[in-house]
Amino acid sequence: MFSGIRALVFDLDGTLYTAQGFAREVYRAACAYAAGLTGTSQEAAESLVGAVKERLSRERGMEATLSSVCMELGGDVEGFHKAITPMVHPEEFLVRDELVVNLVRNLANRFDLYVYTNNNRILTDRILGILGLSDLFRRVFTIEDFHRPKPDRDVLEKLFTAIGRSPEECLFVGDRYDVDLRIPADMGSAVFLVKGVQELLALALTNGETDC
Repeated sequence: MFSGIRALVFDLDGTLYTAQGFAREVYRAACAYAAGLTGTSQEAAESLVGAVKERLSRERGMEATLSSVCMELGGDVEGFHKAITPMVHPEEFLVRDELVVNLVRNLANRFDLYVYTNNNRILTDRILGILGLSDLFRRVFTIEDFHRPKPDRDVLEKLFTAIGRSPEECLFVGDRYDVDLRIPADMGSAVFLVKGVQELLALALTNGETDC
């Protein structure tokens, strides 16, 4: 997998950590934003967001993101993140995992590491700080860098230019194939799907390392 690879591009949420409680809090915050857009109650907004997410996923043939659902309801990316940031508290749900810290540190000795996330800068910095990963990436790309959420081919073209690598030199790591990995794979990048920390740690074995 690592033959010819020079850079690893990690998704953040659900990839470098998993925390179902935090994911539920983000979902509730998105529904609160949707309630404000539609003039409905929180309960009604939760039903609406679920229905729109299901419809968009079916129509597009891939999982719809919360931001895309809120845009469908009349919101925008900037407003979505401005609304949800004060309502979520990663500090209450996330913990530092030394196995993950050691994995990322060891990979950083061999590859250029990046984060590419749909999250915003404020929450991303808070999350990376809690996880103990703040200083291990050459650059962190958030929604403010491109103002267009994943998946987006044009954004990926800009990302490759920004890091000075071809698609074939990059390995993308993410927990949602449609959102994080499908377009990079179509463009020629290697991809690694993870569904939890144990699968993330398997990168150590794939890399031939055993001390993570």
